[in-house]
Amino acid sequence: MKNYKIAAVPGDGIGKEVIAVGLEVLHACAAIDGRFSLASETFDWGSDYYKEHGVLMPEDGLERLCNFDAIYFGAVGAPEVPDHITLWGLRLAICQPFDQYANVRPTRILPGIQSPLRGVSAKDLNWVIVRENSEGEYSGQGGRSHRGLPEEVGTEVSIYTRVGVTRIMRFAFALARSRPRKLLTVVTKSNAQRHGMVMWDEIAAEVAREFPDVTWDKMLVDAMTARMTLKPGTLDTIVATNLHADILSDLKHWPVPWASRLRQT
Repeated sequence: MKNYKIAAVPGDGIGKEVIAVGLEVLHACAAIDGRFSLASETFDWGSDYYKEHGVLMPEDGLERLCNFDAIYFGAVGAPEVPDHITLWGLRLAICQPFDQYANVRPTRILPGIQSPLRGVSAKDLNWVIVRENSEGEYSGQGGRSHRGLPEEVGTEVSIYTRVGVTRIMRFAFALARSRPRKLLTVVTKSNAQRHGMVMWDEIAAEVAREFPDVTWDKMLVDAMTARMTLKPGTLDTIVATNLHADILSDLKHWPVPWASRLRQT
């Protein structure tokens, strides 16, 4: 019989619920299968740990994880801790040193499950997406060297300037002010992009003070895709970087055919 050691890192929020139940399922699967066994150890690293110790995991965290066959990771992030601190302090601090280079996310439609957009009408979906169109990920900065060799390098540098971010934020806030709902959502990825995107967030907050009559919130781009699908009525005006708005606007342009394909899959 094969024996596996699992390091469970529930982290924060729903992670604590999901990992606990997931471990029950894994142990049940082992018992039913009979050909392998599992031993698990749970580590309390995350935002609560950070509030107490000033770090997301202890200094010897990676060394301790090396003794396991797999890491069962939940989630990391808390409203009172900046996203880039939690991401770079735990999840990326684990996957980068271990060179966990393939993030595999299977997706399938289960029988009997209908698309969340099946009942969406015109009154439920009336968005305008403001795409920053002069800098960001499409600035054209970067290059390639050692072409054709094993050590070939390609860089694509995103450019964010204070003047560029400020003007697109002012445009978006002004546009939101002109619309009936006076509602703006700022799309970001500042948990992972901790320099340019953190500046993006900071400037958004600065400009927001010029528009006290506009209600605004901030949403990570990956969570934004789910919100656009599950709760389209919570959105009105959206502002995002060159690349993020390019991708998100494709969902906006074709909501009905996209939903139809989901139903037929």
